[in-house]
Amino acid sequence: MCGIAGVRRFDGAGVDDAMLRAMAATLTHRGPDESAVWHGPGLGLAHTRLSIIDLADSHQPMHSVDGRWVLVFNGEIFNYRQLRADLDYPFGTSGDTEVVLAGLATEGIGFVDRLRGQFALVAHDAETGTTHLVRDRLGVLPLYYRLDAGSLVFGSEIKALHAGGVPRRVDAASLDAYLTARAVPSPDTLFDGIKKLPPAHRAALSSDGTLEVTRYWALPTQDSPGTWTPERAVDAVDGAVREAVGAALVADVPVGSYLSGGIDSSLIAAVAQATRSSGRIKTFAAGFGDPRHDELPWARRVSEHVGTDHHEVHLRADDFEDLWPVLTWHRDAPVSEPADIAVFGLAKAAREQVRVVLSGEGGDELFAGYPKYRYARAVAAAGIVPAGVRRSVVDRVEPRLGTRLARARVALRAAGGADETERLRTWFAPFTTAERRALLGGDAPVRPHDASPPGADTVDRMLRHDLRAWLPDNLLERGDRMSMAASLELRPPLLDHHLVELAFRLPSSVKVRRGVTKWVLKEVARRYLPDEVVDRRKVGFRVPLDHWFRTGLRDSMWDRLTGTDSFVAQTFDRAAVRTLLERHERGTASEESRIWTLMCLEVWHEQFFRAQT
Repeated sequence: MCGIAGVRRFDGAGVDDAMLRAMAATLTHRGPDESAVWHGPGLGLAHTRLSIIDLADSHQPMHSVDGRWVLVFNGEIFNYRQLRADLDYPFGTSGDTEVVLAGLATEGIGFVDRLRGQFALVAHDAETGTTHLVRDRLGVLPLYYRLDAGSLVFGSEIKALHAGGVPRRVDAASLDAYLTARAVPSPDTLFDGIKKLPPAHRAALSSDGTLEVTRYWALPTQDSPGTWTPERAVDAVDGAVREAVGAALVADVPVGSYLSGGIDSSLIAAVAQATRSSGRIKTFAAGFGDPRHDELPWARRVSEHVGTDHHEVHLRADDFEDLWPVLTWHRDAPVSEPADIAVFGLAKAAREQVRVVLSGEGGDELFAGYPKYRYARAVAAAGIVPAGVRRSVVDRVEPRLGTRLARARVALRAAGGADETERLRTWFAPFTTAERRALLGGDAPVRPHDASPPGADTVDRMLRHDLRAWLPDNLLERGDRMSMAASLELRPPLLDHHLVELAFRLPSSVKVRRGVTKWVLKEVARRYLPDEVVDRRKVGFRVPLDHWFRTGLRDSMWDRLTGTDSFVAQTFDRAAVRTLLERHERGTASEESRIWTLMCLEVWHEQFFRAQT
């Protein structure tokens, strides 16, 4: 993968070369192999390259043979060889970048509909004066921009826009969204005026400064009842997974695979190993050494079963606070998940041996893997009880659940939502609507949340909601930044859009079946993995925040969240913050998720605002 950045001016001014090079410099970690800039009338483009395909050529920015198009491209097109065979174009390289450029030159911007892969690109059409920004269907790769009265500034990461002269200001209206999901859904960010292009969208900037953003792809609806038997669904998913993993192995450099020991990464590693004609694929797993949460033995078991060349990374909890600011800088946002440190450590270790890794993102959001999908119908049924009654019950019962019944507590909080839209948000929300209001106060600016997406049933709507927001704005953003921080390309095969389309055509009954979540994918996995691996309860990579916030991080927690120069203390209701911390210290309830959310916001503000003063 690569880093792209640039400036399009429509006020008659030129683009400063030093500024363009400064933008490129902020993206060196995304492309350590090459860096280049290009200037045209009112346009400047920058590119940093991590070479994966056609290592010797495919330099960017790249121009079409007739000079009409210029392109900067980040990503991989897995069907580029097939597309190349269809195009009548005098190719000068053997890579996928020129295939994209040739398609634009012969078919126009609509050619992106034919791309299979993960990508973000900016292409300028000199004949029409239109600059196009495009992001892949699922949002695997990022693209940010800021439009003002005279220019459009864009880049793979927000820090590139700052180097391009975009001022740093907190977007107060996005704080409510952050408190809802520990991430801000597209098109907004925590930086005022800086937008992220949503997945499956392209934007066209005309020469007069008009920006038009349109969707070019959407999820299909479920097929009509009776179309799919369980057995046929398993066969179809098996074939689609094998095809997606095979496509994701396309590269001119070594490709490895993450292997946590869970269903998704284990299935991908097994299929990848089975796909290879010779040799063993390298797999990588990480652990903190805590036997209660460590999945290294399971990853080892899978590796032995499928025959991979396995490598383990042992991380230290002591590194956590030291890495927090560094990882925040790479995220350009608060670190959303405590496991980010593991993802980063794993990426660093993998990069010593490979340039590309496969990962399991998307399996839960496609096939209903989270426990919440099992409870979805029961929580939805609770919606017939008046909202005030439900909220009263939640307020009385939740404090009595203590710290051990975390899943029951989450389900109860979701059941207290006023409507389905609020219930869908609350499953992953650290703060409920009432808690956010208490923190923000009644006069705080708040953007309306997107309504619940249409769907065939409660589970289907929940999946569509998670694929729209939780996956791209949290998990995929995390995956991209933590891997790119180590100059490692991350590929999630389960997000191949052909497989995604199949998954959403399937009925919910093969996803949650007889109380078993992710049933259809588990049945596929049985064809490659031992039953004990498929049937075990997923632990997940657990960071002991509850303990840390009462011991080693206690003083830092109080200072950062209540100190005189604390952004959190100055922005939110101080009494509400103190009550939260005191409740956690008493041990009557674990508030680690809410404390983590506020601490990460504070570290983000320290990194991007206080560090400037």
